[in-house]
Amino acid sequence: MNEHRLPTTIPEYLAHLRRALEGADPAMIQDALYDAEEYLRSELAEHPERSEAEVIAAVASSYGAPDEVADIYRDTEVKVETALRAPKPAPRDSWLGRFFGVAADPRAYASLFYMILTLATGIFYFTWVVTGLSVSLGLAVLIIGVPFVILFFGSVRILSLVEGRLVEVMLGERMPRRPLYAVRGRGIVQRIGDMFTDPRTWSTLFYMLLMLPLGIVYFSIAVTLGSASLAMLLAPLALLPGVEFSVWLFGLDIARDAAWLLPLVSVVGALLLFVTLHVARTVGRAHALLAKHLLVKTAQYA
Repeated sequence: MNEHRLPTTIPEYLAHLRRALEGADPAMIQDALYDAEEYLRSELAEHPERSEAEVIAAVASSYGAPDEVADIYRDTEVKVETALRAPKPAPRDSWLGRFFGVAADPRAYASLFYMILTLATGIFYFTWVVTGLSVSLGLAVLIIGVPFVILFFGSVRILSLVEGRLVEVMLGERMPRRPLYAVRGRGIVQRIGDMFTDPRTWSTLFYMLLMLPLGIVYFSIAVTLGSASLAMLLAPLALLPGVEFSVWLFGLDIARDAAWLLPLVSVVGALLLFVTLHVARTVGRAHALLAKHLLVKTAQYA
């Protein structure tokens, strides 16, 4: 297709827009495709007397040609990301500065909270997917099973958007803000087939099943490191009269048998707290990449 010729059909327009956005963030591309199709189809519905080619030609001057829309989205993305991006901590050259500087990084605290939250979301996602798949397979032989299966897969796509918002807000990775792009000009049977043959449908289900074991691991790491570091940090409280605070280490009651070690234990606890924040930030970055890989559609459109 000549890239400079105005598309004459909506799928052709979307394919042209997809090529114009090549190299951009996949989540932003998904949003752009959805917005463009929504606008074009609403215009087509408002003017049934016109053909697709006439509608596209008419809206090109207002909404824009694919190349123009791509440039607008790229510029808008930069402005929005700049406005929403959390301020970065001041760069530090020494390893000590980088180690202790994590305390000034809000993303580390958000990642730590996300690690704790994943136990609840992981249980919900796992239960929802297992129950939905089980009921869908059980009803597959009945006519009422078809709409149930469609509703179930639709709910999974909605949940992927919810999870994407959590990932973007807490972990800082750009995720889709619109539903998954679909060629809505196709028949209902074709669209159902597209849903089942789309690899992103199954990768989303896999992600939601994976969230339970990941949630258990994340929660265990966050709670273990966090509670241990805080307990050790507050160890000197055991020296205060009337305070019942036991500090056990390697089977030894530090407060009773080696009280002189309590300040050292407190220092180690403080260091462990910084280690916990570093671990949380690293886990957050790794999980954000996993979510981006499994939840965002990156397929090319012809």
